[in-house]
Amino acid sequence: MNQESTSVDAAQVQRSLRFSKLPERIRLEETVEERPATSHDLESGAYNEDWWLIRMGGL
Repeated sequence: MNQESTSVDAAQVQRSLRFSKLPERIRLEETVEERPATSHDLESGAYNEDWWLIRMGGL
């Protein structure tokens, strides 16, 4: 009754395949997305680049 089982169940095989290596490295450039916070509508003149200064009472 003291026999060792050499068969491995399917779940163990999947775990060893999944966790046997580290994930691929992600470069820092791939983690950053750059886009403007507001769209510039230069034709109508609605965009004011000093808006934050006006709003905070700096002028």
